[in-house]
Amino acid sequence: MIKLFVGLGNPGPEYEATRHNAGFWWIDALAHELKTSLQPDKSYYGMVARTVVDGEPRWLLKPQTFMNASGKSVAALARFFKIQPAEILVVHDELDIVPGQAKLKLGGSHAGHNGLRDIHGLLGSPDYWRLRIGVGHPGARDEVVHWVLKKPSAEHRHAIDDSMHRALKALPALLAGDMNKATLDIHTTKPPRPKPARPAEPV
Repeated sequence: MIKLFVGLGNPGPEYEATRHNAGFWWIDALAHELKTSLQPDKSYYGMVARTVVDGEPRWLLKPQTFMNASGKSVAALARFFKIQPAEILVVHDELDIVPGQAKLKLGGSHAGHNGLRDIHGLLGSPDYWRLRIGVGHPGARDEVVHWVLKKPSAEHRHAIDDSMHRALKALPALLAGDMNKATLDIHTTKPPRPKPARPAEPV
């Protein structure tokens, strides 16, 4: 079961609406769903909430260390409460997935994501769960940094919000540790296809 939900992002109002903060957006939505709120906690270098579900403590965390040092926050909380990597879900923006889709996976490489890279190093393991929120790719590698630190278009933001809302529907399975069902829930709930345009009437 997932005991620690982590959303990745950068602190500060200038980053609040940028693509790189998709993890923060999802954790905020999760806190609303669980009727809890995150508060600053210097011990874990982040915004933290603790709640109890089915008799088990669950933690929500938004590291305030900036993206590149996310592992400092995650490792501090996980080690203190003896939470294993497989009990952690890290939610982050994903360039290789289009806006409107989300994917769940266990382990794997950090694929160049600096937040995951730091978590890998300080947890000492890549074997934690990731919820990858699609934000799309700018099309050129040298534009990636500017892309993730910029606000998405209104259309993309709407699609990202939809994908996060659908991913929240997997929450009961995530809390119960039924990761197969959670994966199925997230991967099979895709946005409806747009209706084809009606042909123009002949003049």
